[in-house]
Amino acid sequence: MAKQSKRNLLVCALFGAQALVLAPAAFAQGPATATSPVASAEYRLGAGDVMRISVYQNPDLTLETRVSENNVVSFPLLGSIKVGGLSVTQAEQLITDGLKKGNFIKNPQVTIVVLQVKGNQASVLGQVNRPGRYPIETADMRLTDLIANAGGVASGAGSETLVLTGKRNGQPYRLEIDLPGIFAAGGGTQDVFIQHGDVVWVDRAPMVYIYGEVQRPGPMRLERGMTLMQSLATGGGITQRGTEKGIRVHRKNAEGKVEIIQLPMDESLKDGDVVYVKESLF
Repeated sequence: MAKQSKRNLLVCALFGAQALVLAPAAFAQGPATATSPVASAEYRLGAGDVMRISVYQNPDLTLETRVSENNVVSFPLLGSIKVGGLSVTQAEQLITDGLKKGNFIKNPQVTIVVLQVKGNQASVLGQVNRPGRYPIETADMRLTDLIANAGGVASGAGSETLVLTGKRNGQPYRLEIDLPGIFAAGGGTQDVFIQHGDVVWVDRAPMVYIYGEVQRPGPMRLERGMTLMQSLATGGGITQRGTEKGIRVHRKNAEGKVEIIQLPMDESLKDGDVVYVKESLF
C-alpha cells in the first residue's frame, strides 16, 4: 500500500489531481522488462560527488573530499582509493578493510555521507516547469521520478516524451514514450530507468490553426484524435456567413510543401494543419 500511495502522489505531480484515477491500473503489471536493468536502490558514487568520510572515535581521519575525474579519493593512511562506481556501503567496506589490513585501526567503523551529488545526473529540457540537470540519487530512478523532480510537465506539453541518452549497453539509445500511456493499464513497462547522462526532452503540444468564418479563429491545441468537426466546435462553430462546403485544410506534405485538401468532417487533423472556412457566396 505504501508503494501505491507513492505512485499516486507521483501521478498528481506529473499531471494534476485529476490524473489520480489512472494510478491503480498503471502498475497492475510489473514495470520491469526484459531489457530493463535490475536496479539497486543504493546510490553509486561518481566523479564530482562530494562526501564526508568519518571513522568512529578517530576524528583525525574525518575528511570531506570530492571524487576526482579518475573516480578516486585520497584518504589518510591509505592514499588513493578508487570509489567511483561503488555504492556507499561498498566504499565504506573498502576503507574499513584497508584500515584493518594495514593494522592502523583494529575494528574501524567507517561512515560515508554524500554531501553533493554531482557524479550521476540527468537533464530534463523542453516543456517542464523546472528544466535543468538533476542528480540521480538512487539507482532505481525512473523517467517519471525525474520529470516529477523537474516540477512535472508544463501546460503546453504534448504527450510524447523523447528520451535521449549517450549509450545503453554500449550502443546509442533513443526512445520515444507516450507519457500519459505510462499510467494506463500495463503501461508501467515504459517507465524506464534513468542513467547518468540521459537527456529527456518533453515536446510541446501539437497545434492546429483555424481562421476565416468561425466564431473564435486562432491557434488551438490539437487533442489526440481531434477531427475536423471537433476543431470547428472548439473554435465556436461556423459563422452565419460561413459554409461547410468551403472548408479547406492546408497541410504540409512529406517534401514540406503546403497542399490544400478537402477533408471529411470525421477525419483527424495533424500537427500544423491550417483550417480555413470560406464565406458563403449565397
